[in-house]
Amino acid sequence: MLRPAKRLIQIGLIVLALVVGYLGFTAYQVRSAAGTDDWADSGRRAEAIVVLGAAQYDGKPSPVLANRLDHALELFNEGAASTIVVTGYKQDSDRFTEAYAGLKYLMKRGVPESAVLVVDDGSNTWESLSAVKRVLAKRDVDDVIFVSSRYHNRRLQGIAGELGLSAGVSSVGAEPSRRQIFAETMRVATGQIVGFRRLSGLTS
Repeated sequence: MLRPAKRLIQIGLIVLALVVGYLGFTAYQVRSAAGTDDWADSGRRAEAIVVLGAAQYDGKPSPVLANRLDHALELFNEGAASTIVVTGYKQDSDRFTEAYAGLKYLMKRGVPESAVLVVDDGSNTWESLSAVKRVLAKRDVDDVIFVSSRYHNRRLQGIAGELGLSAGVSSVGAEPSRRQIFAETMRVATGQIVGFRRLSGLTS
């Protein structure tokens, strides 16, 4: 018969192995999703292209946001969807939201204002996409393509599933760094257990 101390050690090792295995599998999911492009791989068409917000400077998109908007414009011109949804809020000291900066950027490049929806509610990804869901539901739209940074894809897929959105991803930017993969693995691993809505409350 095992002594209590030895039994506790064995239980602890089993729990540790399960945690490490779960985190390893989640890291694989995050890295694998980072290489997914539903438009390039399958020509997946949708009803709307949703651009995740990023920093803007007095109405001018940051390089990260401009890169996302350029890709959304490319998808729009190739017929991936007939509507672009721009998202993102603003800091207290800012004059413009990330979504508004996105609207102006796209309009300067020939996208009709009528083809762009501005959704600037929400201070984190879950809140932004929840607001997108509400706006699109009024138009009977639930099929979207997300445009963000590559490392973000797995969490976007998880949030979409939680919100009941039919979503593909077609993201841009450099290959994720180890730091980005690690940070995103921890977010996704937690979100898959407690729910991404609750995760947004824990990390906001």
